[in-house]
Amino acid sequence: MIDLSNLKPAAGSRKKRQRVGRGNASGMGTTSGRGAKGQKARSGGSVPQWFEGGQMPIYRRLPKRGFKNPFRTEYAVVNIKDLAAFEQGSTVDRASLREKGKIPSLSVSVKLLGDGDISIPLTVKLEKASQTAIDKITKAGGTFEPI
Repeated sequence: MIDLSNLKPAAGSRKKRQRVGRGNASGMGTTSGRGAKGQKARSGGSVPQWFEGGQMPIYRRLPKRGFKNPFRTEYAVVNIKDLAAFEQGSTVDRASLREKGKIPSLSVSVKLLGDGDISIPLTVKLEKASQTAIDKITKAGGTFEPI
């Protein structure tokens, strides 16, 4: 019977680590498997993974295209169908969406899109919404207030 007192790892699943620099008889003495001389033989002498030996690096060889806007605002997307989780007459804002797990964090801006249908009146207070989403909210008797 197996219990905590006689548990052992499976045969061959645990391997002793190779001890280097313990004499030539061990097979890993002298240079300890690092070869002879050179940067990689030295202590602390490692080369970054992306380093190409002084050759022009790939990120400088390849052409850059387009424009990266540093002021771009990323929005977390929420659809109208996601608002079905709220009770009638409740207020939908970033905090309530985070509570229901619809957005990743409170620090993101949120845009409401019009995918799906809504039948209950809600007060929605978010940064942005598509015109379709606003129309569906007002048709259901709710209101949209941009922050």
